[in-house]
Amino acid sequence: MKAAVGMVVTMHYTLTDNQGEVLDTSREGEPLAYLHGAQNIIAGLERALEGTGAGHKAKVTVAPAEGYGEKDPEAVFEAPREHFPPDMELTPGVRVSADGPQGPISFMVVSVNDKTATLDGNHPLAGETLHFDVEIVNVREATGEEKEHGHVHGAGGHHHD
Repeated sequence: MKAAVGMVVTMHYTLTDNQGEVLDTSREGEPLAYLHGAQNIIAGLERALEGTGAGHKAKVTVAPAEGYGEKDPEAVFEAPREHFPPDMELTPGVRVSADGPQGPISFMVVSVNDKTATLDGNHPLAGETLHFDVEIVNVREATGEEKEHGHVHGAGGHHHD
């Protein structure tokens, strides 16, 4: 079987940045399973895996436009300190969240002073070229429920309680 829309692809991967620093890997645990064509992984990696099967190994470089996008300078803004709980420790590098129209939105605290906190709403990997070392472990037909839900169930996927 080959990776195509409606197929469950199970893979091991290691993600590194331009400096070769490992950002994420599945190699020490269970492989990642995703529903191909359901936007469960970044577009550039999914496109590179199209038509591949079990045993396929590849090194894939994904430009920001097909990964987490370019950094959006308008996503960096100042928020008044009084918009945060008084006991909340705001320090650079901490992630905070707020309710958005489609659910929670995550921000990185960039800097803090007495009156404001500068927040960055960009994805942490926005603007980064991503380097994947992947190995396809298995490809199978998705179940009707997986296709309906838009994600994989069971090992390496989503679990419903």
